[in-house]
Amino acid sequence: MLEALAGFAVSEAGAAACRSLAPAASLDELEVQADFFVQGRLWLEATGYKLINFPSLEGVLDLLEKGSPALEADALWILRQVLSQAGNLVESIQTQGRDPGSGEIQWQLLAACCAETPLPVRSLGGLQRCLADDGFIRDEASPELALVRGELRRLHQQCNRKVGDFAREYNIGHYLQDEYITLASDRYVLPLKSNFKGRLQGIIHDYSQTGETCYFEPMFLVDLNNRLQELKREEREEERKILAYLSGLLASELPLLRGIYRLLVRLDVLQAKHRLGQKLDGQMLNFVADGAVCLKEARHPLLALAHAQRLEDEKVGKSANLFAPAPVPSDILLEPDQRVLIISGGNAGGKTVSLKTLGLLTLMGMCAMPVPAAKGGSLPFWPFILPFIGDDQSLEDHVSTFTAQITQLAAHWPKIGPQCLVILDEFGAGTDPSQGAALAQAVLDELLEKGAYVFAATHFPALKAYALSRDKVRAASVLFDPASKKPLYRLVYDQVGASQALEVAKEHGLPESVLKRAQQYLLLDGEDTGLLIERLNSLAVEREGEIRDLQRESSAYRQKRARLEERFELERKKLFQEIQGEAQTVLRDWKASRVTHKQALKALAQARGKLVRDPNGLNEGDDADLAEAGQSEQKGQLVQADFSGLLVGQTTVYAPWNKKGQILELDERRGRVRLDFSGVTMWVALADLGKSGALSVGQAGQPDRSGKSGQAGSAKAGSASSSGSIILPRAANTIPRLDLRGKRADFALAELASYIDSAIMGGRDSIEVLHGRGTGALRREVHLYLKDNPAVNSFALAPEDQGGDGVTLVVLK
Repeated sequence: MLEALAGFAVSEAGAAACRSLAPAASLDELEVQADFFVQGRLWLEATGYKLINFPSLEGVLDLLEKGSPALEADALWILRQVLSQAGNLVESIQTQGRDPGSGEIQWQLLAACCAETPLPVRSLGGLQRCLADDGFIRDEASPELALVRGELRRLHQQCNRKVGDFAREYNIGHYLQDEYITLASDRYVLPLKSNFKGRLQGIIHDYSQTGETCYFEPMFLVDLNNRLQELKREEREEERKILAYLSGLLASELPLLRGIYRLLVRLDVLQAKHRLGQKLDGQMLNFVADGAVCLKEARHPLLALAHAQRLEDEKVGKSANLFAPAPVPSDILLEPDQRVLIISGGNAGGKTVSLKTLGLLTLMGMCAMPVPAAKGGSLPFWPFILPFIGDDQSLEDHVSTFTAQITQLAAHWPKIGPQCLVILDEFGAGTDPSQGAALAQAVLDELLEKGAYVFAATHFPALKAYALSRDKVRAASVLFDPASKKPLYRLVYDQVGASQALEVAKEHGLPESVLKRAQQYLLLDGEDTGLLIERLNSLAVEREGEIRDLQRESSAYRQKRARLEERFELERKKLFQEIQGEAQTVLRDWKASRVTHKQALKALAQARGKLVRDPNGLNEGDDADLAEAGQSEQKGQLVQADFSGLLVGQTTVYAPWNKKGQILELDERRGRVRLDFSGVTMWVALADLGKSGALSVGQAGQPDRSGKSGQAGSAKAGSASSSGSIILPRAANTIPRLDLRGKRADFALAELASYIDSAIMGGRDSIEVLHGRGTGALRREVHLYLKDNPAVNSFALAPEDQGGDGVTLVVLK
C-alpha cells in the first residue's frame, strides 16, 4: 500500500517519504496527523491547488552545507523553481480559506507549519532577480555584466555590417553557403564553399561533416574576434561572481531552505494521501484508547485500488485488468466488552482476506491515511500488531508449518498486552487436529487474560464451539450461496460456518469418485453436521437479503426526501424573488406617482395573498386533519372573553399586544372595554380580550396558526425592536401603537420612521405614538419629526380617555 501511495506523489522525494511512512507511536501523535490530513484535504478541495513535480534538493543542499564556492547555474535554477513553487504554496495556505465572520484560516495546522518554516525570501528574491525562466543569467544581474553583454551585442552588429559591406564590395556572395555569419571555436566565421577557399585570405577553423563547407575567418574579422574573446572572458568572470554571490546567499539561509523543502515534501505526501483517498473513496478512521471495533463496508485496499484502476482504464478505452472485480464490502465488528473474533466457514470464502483487511486498514489509519470503509469507522489504538498469516515453513531453517507458528508466537509472547492486536490465521493447523485445537484454545485463553484483541480464522469444530460459548468471544462466519455453494464473501455474526471442503474440491476439479468416497468416510466418522450449518447459512443469507432490501428502500426514501426538499427550496426562493420584485415595482410606481396610495396598497395585498392562501396559513389542498389541528390549536391559545365574566377593576389580557391591563369601563352596546395600561387608557374590542394571565402566543415573535395570535406575537416583537423590520397588529377596531417611553430621542425617531414605513406597508391609515408626559422633550422631538415627514397627513394629541398629552394620534396619507 505504501508503494501504491508513492505512485500518487509528484516528486521522487515525496515518493520516498511515502514509502518510509510508519504508524504513529501514540494516540496524541495520530490525532495531530489525522487533523493535519483533514485540514489539508479541505485546503486542496477548497482551493484546487496542485503541487507539480519538483526535483530533489538533497544533493544541492549537501553541497551548500559543505561550503561549495559556487553552484552551477543549473543547480541554482532548480532551487529557483522549487522556492517559487513553495512561495505560491505558502501564499495559498496563508491567504485563502478565511472564515468571513472570525477571519480565522480554516486550515490552522497547515498555516502553523508555514509559520514555523518561513520562506527564505532573500534567496528567492536573489534567484528571481538574477536568473531568467530559461535558466540563463539575466543581463540585469549586475551592472558589469550588463555592460559586457551590451559590448558583445554591439560587436556582433559590427561584424555583420563589415561582412555585408565586404560581400557587396568584392561580390563574394556566390562563394558563401549562407548569408549569415556563424560561430566556430567561439569566433565569428563565414560559411564558405570549400572550392572557393583559395580565393580569399584568412583562417580556416573547421569543415562541415560533408566537407562542402569550410568555416573561414577573413583577415578583417581577426581583430574583432580577438576583442570578442576578451569580452567573453569578462562575461564568464562576471557570471562566476554572480553564481558565487547567489551560492553564499543560499548558504546563509540553509536552515530555511531545508525547512521549506521538508514542507514541500510533507505536502506532497499529503496530496498523495488525498489522491489515494479519492481513488478508494476512502474515509478517515477514528481511533480511541480502548473500545469497540467498528469497520462498516470495509474493503481490502489493494483489491479496491485494482478495481478502481480497472474502471479508469475502461473509461478511457485502455485494456483493463479482467482479474480485478469489485471487492465485496464486509463489516468487521466487536462489541466494547468483547476481545476475540473467531471466523469460520468455507475455504476460499474470504476469512483470510477479512483478517488482512483489518490489519491493513488499521495500519493505514495509524499512518493517517484514508481507508476504503464507510464513514464513522472506529478502532482501538494498537501500538503493537502481531499478524501470524501464511506458511513460513523452511527446509534451510528446519522449520515446519506448525513449528514456524509456534516459534514466532513464542518470540513475541512477552510483548503482548492490552494494547496489542493479534491476528491468527488457522493457528494450530499443522499438527494433529485435536491437539492443535486444544493448543489454539489455550492460546486464546491466555490472550484473553492479557487483555489483547484477537482476530482468528479456523476450521476446528472445537474452536467454533469455543466462539459460541466463551465470554468476550464472538463468532462469525463467511456466507455462501445455498444453491450454487459459491462463496458470497460476506461476514455474518454470532453463528459458525461449515468448511465446505468437499464443495470447494469439486469446484476446483477433483474427480467425482474421490468426492463420493470422502462423503462415505465422513458419514462413517459421524462428523456430518453440515445440514444444520447449511440451514443456519441459508437463514443468514435470507436475513442479509432482507437487510439489504431495507437499506435500499431507506436510501431511496432519503434521496426522495432530499430531492423534495431541494425542489421546495428552489420554489420558495423563486416565489420570494417574484413577490419581492412585484413589491419593489409597486413601490417604485407609487414613489413616481404612477399609482395612488390605495392602488399601491391593493397591489401589495394581492402580492401578499400569493404567500398566504387562507387565514390559517394553509394552502389549498392541504390535509383536512392538519387544518382541524391548527384550528384546535388556535382555539386553545386564544380564549374568547364574555361580558358575563368581566368586572370593573379586573385584570385581563389585550391579545394583539400581549399585555395586561385593568378594566375601567364596560360598553356592552358597542362591544368594547376601556383598559388602563400603566396610566395610559384606551378602548379595545371585546373579541381581543383573553383571560388574566393568558398569552396569545407561546413566545413573542413566533406566530401560531391563528391569524390574530400570530400577528399579535409579531406586533409585540416588532414594537420592542429598534430595527426597520416591524410587523403591525391587524386586530379589528384597534389602532397600532408604538411605545417610545424611556428611549433616547435619536433611537426613538429611528424606530418611529421604521414603524411608519411598516404601517404604510401594512395598509394602515393611522397609528398612535406613546411618548409619555414627562418633561415633554420627547414629545417635541416626535412632533418636529412628524411635521416634516411626507407620509404624515396630520397629527394631534390624543383625548384624555386615550392617553392625553402622553399619546400622539397620527393620520397617514
